[in-house]
Amino acid sequence: MTETDSTHDAGSDSASRDGSDGDDSALALVDVTKRYGETTALKDLSIEFRPGTFHGLVGPNGSGKTTLFALLAGLTRPTSGRIERTGATATVGYSFQEPRFYPSLTVRENLEIFRGFADDPPPDAWTETLLEELRLEPAADRRADELSGGFRKKLDLGLALIKRPQYLLLDEPLADVDDYSRRRITAFLDSYREADRTVVVSTHNVTAFADQLDRLSVVVDGDLRYDGPPADDVVAQYRALLD
Repeated sequence: MTETDSTHDAGSDSASRDGSDGDDSALALVDVTKRYGETTALKDLSIEFRPGTFHGLVGPNGSGKTTLFALLAGLTRPTSGRIERTGATATVGYSFQEPRFYPSLTVRENLEIFRGFADDPPPDAWTETLLEELRLEPAADRRADELSGGFRKKLDLGLALIKRPQYLLLDEPLADVDDYSRRRITAFLDSYREADRTVVVSTHNVTAFADQLDRLSVVVDGDLRYDGPPADDVVAQYRALLD
């Protein structure tokens, strides 16, 4: 499948606004409802994502997590309420549950093409960093449509990261990825947010990110059931919130 750069990067959107506080950026949904016909995906939901945090977004299938990500990325608009993006650095990168890239290009070519879409592209060294940290180096010169499921997922993650966005939205980023790569990726994402960036992970695998989470948001049937610090046993906390 062929995708444009806007699918992974949402740095500008008509729902965003520049704040007066410079780099004091924030990304938020305020009283947002999203309906698809007769189906309500999100109901009067307010949630804020702050710089420098590792934020877990969890909930059962069909709870509204993917819709929430699409709203934050500017790929759809709320039925009511608003999305706020404040600050000059509030750019958004999005890694999809189903990977998206240019299939006829190699891994490296995909990264270079998407990097070139940036107004102020990061240095070439950043591409090499992603190839190494995401363990994409063995497949760097292979066509994307020839990749295994794990490499496809890692390429999609690389495309979300290639512009070094302030806000990184990851939908099941460890799906189909081997255990060693999972450890490398989670460690890399942990260091990525230390530069005052925000990593938001939507996942069913709460255990994989339990040690990284600064904040936990639980969405069930379109409602925000919990939004706050994770407990020491985040898995037990999540299960209790579903009861």
